[in-house]
Amino acid sequence: MGIIVMFMLLASVTPFLFLQMKKTIFALVQTVLLVGMWLYFFEVVFQSAPAAFSIPWIMFYASLFVSEAGWVMFIIRIVKTSGTVQESYQ
Repeated sequence: MGIIVMFMLLASVTPFLFLQMKKTIFALVQTVLLVGMWLYFFEVVFQSAPAAFSIPWIMFYASLFVSEAGWVMFIIRIVKTSGTVQESYQ
């Protein structure tokens, strides 16, 4: 359960990463998916789990997938910009 919460917290930060990368459409989509993700999480914790392939279930896993893509895009951007900064110092 702890690892799921950790991934959900990382997913909650992802819209801000998209905004920093100037990808507002992705930030809006991730924000909508986050609402569904947290609703699904609280429903699972305090009630019974919804059926597989229901709307909250799809939003939960889609949010985690988009979050992973966002973090990879952010890491690639950081690595590329650090290379150009190092070249400018030389």
